[in-house]
Amino acid sequence: MTAHIAFFNNKGGVGKTSLVYHTAWMFAESGYRVLAVDLDPQSNLSIMALDEERLEALWPDAAHPDTLFGAVEPLFGGTGDIRHAHIEPLSDDLGLIVGDLALSRIEDDLSTEWPRCLEGRERAFRVTTAFWRVMKAAASRHQADVVLIDVGPNLGAINRAALVAASHVVVPVAPDLFSLQGLKNLGPTLRKWRSTWAAALPQAPRTLGEMPHGNMNPVGYVLMQHAERLGRPTKAYAKWQARLPSAYRESVLGEAAGQTIPTPDPHQIQRIKHYRSLMPMAMEARKPMFALRASDGAIGAHQANVQQCHDDFSHLVLEIAARAGISRGATQ
Repeated sequence: MTAHIAFFNNKGGVGKTSLVYHTAWMFAESGYRVLAVDLDPQSNLSIMALDEERLEALWPDAAHPDTLFGAVEPLFGGTGDIRHAHIEPLSDDLGLIVGDLALSRIEDDLSTEWPRCLEGRERAFRVTTAFWRVMKAAASRHQADVVLIDVGPNLGAINRAALVAASHVVVPVAPDLFSLQGLKNLGPTLRKWRSTWAAALPQAPRTLGEMPHGNMNPVGYVLMQHAERLGRPTKAYAKWQARLPSAYRESVLGEAAGQTIPTPDPHQIQRIKHYRSLMPMAMEARKPMFALRASDGAIGAHQANVQQCHDDFSHLVLEIAARAGISRGATQ
């Protein structure tokens, strides 16, 4: 089965969208067929991936049929059900379902229908599973091995529906107090969503067919934008970094406090530096940082950073693939 992996943290500003973008490109470079889905109404993943001219064409003043909102609009507008989503090609193996600010319009409907799933109401299940059904159909058409889902930094109804569609969850974190607080909110909420959906599933009308399992299996966390000096975390971040392993276990995995934690922490998938000098070049070139060349301005010391960035994301993809059981040529 194709893995649907959501990248999710309740705390914004940790570099989540950049992580999804670069992970998607590295999966594609590594021989996987990838579908990236922009489920954040702010659409930062789409903005990062596409130039302004293309975005203007996808977001005209009238209807937006080629965005994710366009795919679910008939259902939420009361004129039908979901329709096939447009897949924007970024490469031969990487496609994008484009985000849309208009997704914020359906938040209330998603919120209203969620508790009605426990009553077995057909429309409640159609609404709650709309994103999953769009992604599943698109992944089948794209023959995707993995679906990567970018969501906003909140615990609202859009993200709940996105997480119901997710088989796995990767948590990007930064070594600061706010990320620790975010984990404390995120973990219990994930467990509540998972248990509520598990209780609702037996009530689903059989006529609707297959439903998402809503497993939301934690893959681990990615430490973002860590600052180091001579290979060690700087003092400002060291104490927060030291608290992340136990916070992840207690909040996300629901484990008891005070357990001995091995070093290195097996739940930390990878650490990703903040490649400050490379990001402006990557945005200008419309390519991932690890794909920058001398012609893009990556000369001298920048080339060493490009190689380090490539190594970081290559290792990250290998780890995610192993932990989530992702294989090339996955069947739907």
